[in-house]
Amino acid sequence: MSGDNSGFRRTARPRKVRVGNREILAHGLEAWKWGDLYHLAMTASWPVFFAAFALAYLAVNMVYASLYLAGDAPIANARPGFEDLFYFSIETLATVGYGDMHPQTRYGHIVATLEIFTGLSITAAMTGLVFARFSRPRARVMFARNPVISTHNGAPTLMIRMANARHNMITDATAKLWITRIEKSAEGVRFRRFLELPLDRGANPMFALSWTIFHVIDAASPLHGASAQDLEDVEAGFIVTFGGLDETSAQQLNARAAYENGDILWNRRYADILDQDENGVARIDYRRFHDTVPE
Repeated sequence: MSGDNSGFRRTARPRKVRVGNREILAHGLEAWKWGDLYHLAMTASWPVFFAAFALAYLAVNMVYASLYLAGDAPIANARPGFEDLFYFSIETLATVGYGDMHPQTRYGHIVATLEIFTGLSITAAMTGLVFARFSRPRARVMFARNPVISTHNGAPTLMIRMANARHNMITDATAKLWITRIEKSAEGVRFRRFLELPLDRGANPMFALSWTIFHVIDAASPLHGASAQDLEDVEAGFIVTFGGLDETSAQQLNARAAYENGDILWNRRYADILDQDENGVARIDYRRFHDTVPE
């Protein structure tokens, strides 16, 4: 597209994208992946990341070996054929330089110079990407598979349990809970609306083990008087966002979880995971983290 610098290209083929737990079929616009290599490198799994780098490394060496092969004996002590030139390319790209083979013509020196520059650039980019992936803070926050609605302190309450799987200290932890639902404007236009649900315990000064957030379903709550069928009719969903400061790395951590209306378990509460052993030592049983019991 002329004059389009957005990094996207139009396509007639629909593309599946995932937003939370929802899968959406997008038409007319597809991400131009080659224009956002950094995002791909940061979001790919470690096996895919290193496999892609290995393939790229192999391809670059094959290209430069082919360039050497196009010259007239540019490399000293290299046997005729592709193999020795390929190994020489690997040595040059890695700036190893064993010395048995070396450029002996102007053409060989020019290609070797270009390859050394390419090797330094690849090494710098790879080092930066690996450091960025390792240094990126990752929160190991567990979210219960199902929110529950049961009576708490005499009032119906929506509850969601979380846990810190690292067992280190996360200070100034905060949580927010949102409901998304389909509404209609006065003109009859359907749109999805996000409403924040007030929490009874939306902050935790020291989050180390488990934490349950509570939304009291009172007269001011968007859930007041709603049944499971009512939530299904408006295609309701729930989003939990978490943030806090990891004392180990001194970095801000963020995590989120998304639920559909069908994930809610009514008239149930979470099974207790905190107790004491026979010696009076407190213990936590994560095997029951997702378990619920009747109210």
